[in-house]
Amino acid sequence: MGVLLLSLTMPHSFPIYPVISSTVYGGHGNGIMGRNRFTVISCANGNRQRERNLLRRREVVEHICLLKANKNISEDEEKEMLDYLYTSQYQMRGMVAISLGQISGEAKEDYTHAVFMRFGSKEDLAKLYENPPYLQVMKKHVLPYCHGLMNVDYESEVEDDILHIFRKGEEYNYGVEFVLLIAFVEAAIGEAVEDALMSLQELTEEHPSLILQCTQGSNFNSKTSEEYTHGAVMRFRSSEAFEIFLSSSRYRDVWESKLQPIARKTLAIHFCVDPVGTEIM
Repeated sequence: MGVLLLSLTMPHSFPIYPVISSTVYGGHGNGIMGRNRFTVISCANGNRQRERNLLRRREVVEHICLLKANKNISEDEEKEMLDYLYTSQYQMRGMVAISLGQISGEAKEDYTHAVFMRFGSKEDLAKLYENPPYLQVMKKHVLPYCHGLMNVDYESEVEDDILHIFRKGEEYNYGVEFVLLIAFVEAAIGEAVEDALMSLQELTEEHPSLILQCTQGSNFNSKTSEEYTHGAVMRFRSSEAFEIFLSSSRYRDVWESKLQPIARKTLAIHFCVDPVGTEIM
């Protein structure tokens, strides 16, 4: 069956995929031009295998570590720190994915670098904080170059597909990792928060041509749960996809109507991913 190209002025239901083109994306990276303008591809058969995978979910545990590197850190020291953090995965059973990098754009709350790790269970994550090789990496190759850090941990689900669980394959070789931390007001914890996060999750799932994967959940790290109650990680396919999504009216509407009214504070950072930081050897 053929593929039908349409220009629409309002959102449609799945499966409809926005396309990065000159129609919607400026040549200089200025985001979406106009409100709700999309050029889309509508496939009658849809991506049926992806739909089946979305129905089958696998529980995972996400770990986010934000670092505050010293201002006088050298390029060699930074490379050493990131290399040791990346290779620490080989000393830990239960870690299924990792990405890390220098935070792009203006530093927020003085954080300069971010590390994302995925584990198969909470028990596997607990071993991270007790793992001797990892503790040695932190003591000898990370903390000497940093003056602060924060850890956020949460449980989530991903589609039950080995490439998406382990974040392997060509699609995960490049892209942008977007980390969003939110401290919801105590009175909103419950139905209001669940509704807001569901709206965000549904929005990301509407745009598979921009976003490879999104996870989110309640922070159960006892040392930081009061500072940030929830976390989310989105893997974008490219810098252009990242800019298109965050500048879109749909994301802005969800943010302003669902998230912002019940958030006490937020922290949003992103970093670029290259092949070194995505593959589990």
